[in-house]
Amino acid sequence: MSNQMLPASDAGSQAGSLAYEQARLAYNIIGVLLEHTRVTSDLIALMAQVIDEDTTKALTATPYWTAYLDSRRVMERTRTDIEKFAEVWTKLAQENNLSSA
Repeated sequence: MSNQMLPASDAGSQAGSLAYEQARLAYNIIGVLLEHTRVTSDLIALMAQVIDEDTTKALTATPYWTAYLDSRRVMERTRTDIEKFAEVWTKLAQENNLSSA
């Protein structure tokens, strides 16, 4: 019966490394999603500039436009959570760099 267990210090180090890798992955995913949202918003703003007033009125009266505005409001409220996450990730990255040095 061979039950291999890591020493507590190795297990803690691996757990910290795993947490760092998960946080790094989440941070990268969030960054990509935020960049996509920014690009999409820029595109919508550009399109709004080139369409005529009647088309703009018709577009903004659709459920798609309402959903877009609702989503934008949620993203604005989420900004604080994203900033908190970035702070935690930065701290975790600093701790990971210190422990690997």
